[in-house]
Amino acid sequence: MSYKNLLETTRKIGKVRIGEFALESGKVIRDAELAYEKTGNTSGPVILLCHALTGNQYAFGSEEDPGWWRGLIGSDQYIDTNQFQVITFNVLGGCSGSTGPTKTNSETGEPYGKVFPFVTVRDMVRAQRQALGILGIPRLLAVMGGSLGGMQALEWAVQFPYFLEKVFVFAATPYLSDYGVAFNRLALHAIESDPVYKSGNYDGSDRLKGLEIARMAGLLTYRQPKLFNDRFNREVKDTDDEGKPFFQVDSYLTYQGEKLTKRFNIDSYVTLLYAMNAHDIGDRLGGWERAASQIQAEVHAFGYEGDLLYPPEAIEDFVKHTRFGTYYSIQTDFGHDGFLVEFEKWGPYVKEALRQERRLQYGTY
Repeated sequence: MSYKNLLETTRKIGKVRIGEFALESGKVIRDAELAYEKTGNTSGPVILLCHALTGNQYAFGSEEDPGWWRGLIGSDQYIDTNQFQVITFNVLGGCSGSTGPTKTNSETGEPYGKVFPFVTVRDMVRAQRQALGILGIPRLLAVMGGSLGGMQALEWAVQFPYFLEKVFVFAATPYLSDYGVAFNRLALHAIESDPVYKSGNYDGSDRLKGLEIARMAGLLTYRQPKLFNDRFNREVKDTDDEGKPFFQVDSYLTYQGEKLTKRFNIDSYVTLLYAMNAHDIGDRLGGWERAASQIQAEVHAFGYEGDLLYPPEAIEDFVKHTRFGTYYSIQTDFGHDGFLVEFEKWGPYVKEALRQERRLQYGTY
């Protein structure tokens, strides 16, 4: 059997039933479960990957449908599946198999939909910790994630300081800034004002324009202006009967908005936006600086040039408050989305950090 085929046989997808799960809000989910993907060396050190807002558990994926971090993880890649076992969960509140708005509420027999309870990033992480225990994982070498995934990685380091050795935070800050909350409010307002969504009677055939607008607004914060300008160069795709132009960038944003509505549940989108808004690692520990100083894991934090939502300078400042931290400045035209592309720019740092013994002082790259 070739190694490629052997690797495919070691990839496993499934669900972990947690059962009754109490949220920070006091609400209880009766039959919580998390969907997961597990791949790589089943005897190797375990790395947990946490996904972003519209991500899922398929970080590695399959040959037919590669995952969102394929190219970063794999045989002889920066996260080498020959050496490491890699696990990813779909977050609590997600829509790719884990308990969320699309799942049936055992108390009513109907899908949760809009009434799915408020969850926090801490809730997501606590659910993952329980799921790892059920899977028989006693300790993690590292937790990694970008954006919402980076928020989870930070919460892992704060809540379970002795369960992991290293934490990798990509394009995420210890709390979501007011600027980030403002953009999320724009998205939430578009969704919650959509008459189709407000009716509660939408199905797969309905066009949820509010979610389309939310996605368009999000994309404008995920990328740098230079990337849009260089890619589209004011090219006109079409004009109407009155001569009004419809630009290629118009077409791109419209397509991306429509595409998301076909693959992502709108109630999950709302659930996760509210979770991001509430994120603050220090809100119960006397401030984020104090929370950062109590992290026992080795911290590797990456800031991406032009990231509007999670400014690199805020990430660097966070690292200075950790005991064992290194900050990496990544030059990119992709802005916030830099953690999903151009692996050759920052993947080598990940590979080296996984290889090295624990660093004992603050540094920068």
